[in-house]
Amino acid sequence: MKHYKLLYPLIAVLVNLAIAYGVYFIARVAFLIENWGLFSEGMTTSHLLELFRGGIVFDTSAVLYTNALWVVMMLFPVYKKENPTYHKICKWVFVVINTLSLVLNLCDAVYFQYTMRRTTVTVFHEFGNENNLGSIFGQEALNHWYFFLLAALLVYSMWESYMTPKLDYRQLKWKPYAIATFVSLLAYAPFSVAGMRGGWTRDVRPITISNANNYCDRPTEAGIVLNTPFSLIRTYGFNEFEVPDFFQSEAEMAKIFEPIHQPADSTTFKKKNVVVIIIESFGREYIGAYNKHLEGGKYKGYTPFADSLIAHSLTYTHSYCNGRKSIDGMPSILSSIPMFVEPFFLSPYSNNAISGIADCLNGKGYKTAFFHGAERGSMGFMAFARATKFQEYYGREDFVADKRTVGDDAFDGWWGISDEPFLQYMNLKLSEMPQPFMAAVFTLSSHHPFRVPDPYKEVYKEEEMPIHKVIRYTDNALRKFFESAEKEPWFENTIFAITSDHTNMSNHEEYKTDLGGFCSPVIFYDPTGEMGVGMRDAIAQQIDIMPTILNYLGYDQPYMGFGIDLLNTPAEETWAVNYLNGIYQYVKYGYILQFDGQKTKAVYALDDKLMKQNLIGKVAQQQQMETELKAIIQQYMERITQNRLTP
Repeated sequence: MKHYKLLYPLIAVLVNLAIAYGVYFIARVAFLIENWGLFSEGMTTSHLLELFRGGIVFDTSAVLYTNALWVVMMLFPVYKKENPTYHKICKWVFVVINTLSLVLNLCDAVYFQYTMRRTTVTVFHEFGNENNLGSIFGQEALNHWYFFLLAALLVYSMWESYMTPKLDYRQLKWKPYAIATFVSLLAYAPFSVAGMRGGWTRDVRPITISNANNYCDRPTEAGIVLNTPFSLIRTYGFNEFEVPDFFQSEAEMAKIFEPIHQPADSTTFKKKNVVVIIIESFGREYIGAYNKHLEGGKYKGYTPFADSLIAHSLTYTHSYCNGRKSIDGMPSILSSIPMFVEPFFLSPYSNNAISGIADCLNGKGYKTAFFHGAERGSMGFMAFARATKFQEYYGREDFVADKRTVGDDAFDGWWGISDEPFLQYMNLKLSEMPQPFMAAVFTLSSHHPFRVPDPYKEVYKEEEMPIHKVIRYTDNALRKFFESAEKEPWFENTIFAITSDHTNMSNHEEYKTDLGGFCSPVIFYDPTGEMGVGMRDAIAQQIDIMPTILNYLGYDQPYMGFGIDLLNTPAEETWAVNYLNGIYQYVKYGYILQFDGQKTKAVYALDDKLMKQNLIGKVAQQQQMETELKAIIQQYMERITQNRLTP
């Protein structure tokens, strides 16, 4: 046999890896087409090519990682493996592994619009207790049937185009074969390691998700550059919470930002009830009161009750959520801990000692309770509620067991009890609780797959986007809750804080930007009007809710919270922070600063709603904003990793 034929196994490896590259490329194109509305604004051909060029780097890493076992099988220097049975096994391994990678990428093409980021391993913890995911996936499969056709075509193409080395071990001599395949494996290894790491140079550490921003103009575009297998591999067993060294001493850092809130010298505690209402996906875009400028002043939104409530509430023109997932919202709203890098409660530090508004008010004699209409354990909410010392937890099982409710007929068929009956149930339970009490509820009806209960299907029909009809339903459920609550003796002595866990689908360009995807309402409603009324021209965020309420009540103990007291902070000193695909966004002084953890990447004016004009190096406040943001990040990372989330 001619010696060059001994290179057939290596040639087959290279050809088949090229096929895998092709599958990743097509999956990226499918991802881009499915989410084009999120990227189309200002996209040029040259920049799109740059994003795809970056995608090759991350595809290389993913392809080499996922196919490492198969490559070893192909190049293992034992000549007797050159037989049809062994190579049929190799073919199956290759096709199965790359089919799984394809499926992950196509699934993220659908899921990305809700999170604005590629899926990481935290998703398995986030949905680990759900038993309804099969029906959810089934529904999405029907809605996106074309991805099944694409997957079937690509899998068939992989199978048919797979190259098998044309060798027969009976015609081989073991020594030349062993030398040839061993040398092939040795030659392949350094290229493989370099590809996995993302480069050859000594200063290149293994590339991570944040490196995708090297190719992006906006953090959202990292979704195009990355692929899902890479994101899963890079976040498995990896601690993303690295402590920076921006400041050399605690005192130096604390002068700029200090998350420990100290009580005023003399305070009088108000024993008012507190109800925090977290509405699933209730983004600012859907609420007419915040968007009187949209569509030439003709935009009405989908929340007539929320609009009417805002007219009698205290709220803010620039209000934001601190994360893009439900599990991000819980720590932000109830413990004043934002989401940086990965959800804190899904991280290795989730067992840290933490506090929250419930824990603080327990010490003042409050009865505290958390309500969520799904099964106990769903989304990790019950674990978080217990960790932050809520005394009671009420879920779907409790609703069904209560003979005063309509029973399990209120189940929405997907996630749990629909908002209208569950909010009425909460009203019953609150009316049984001794005052003062603190309660939080997390609604669920406005969650994907966006189905309204049967009695309302003819009332709330399809609108511009699937989520609009369920936003209308939940808004009406909120109206009915307040109509019931205001008849109760505790109502006048209660302050209500209303926000969303995160935002969702958008059809206005200003809400598709890097910052627009975080636009959530922050509303404080006090029936007495004592807390304040009006639309304040200031910045607010979820992590401000706890400090604002505690300070308003006159809480007289130190507590930890990354947010501020909105009632006693000048408008020009209010701020917001969030994290998206390796980029921190800091909003203050009328600007948005984007920071990658090492340097500022962009600065935009807050009134540049489409974030088109990068003002980096042209804004006097840029250095001050960067310094403040660095202090926030380092305080966060030190306290998370050192278990210092309590005073």
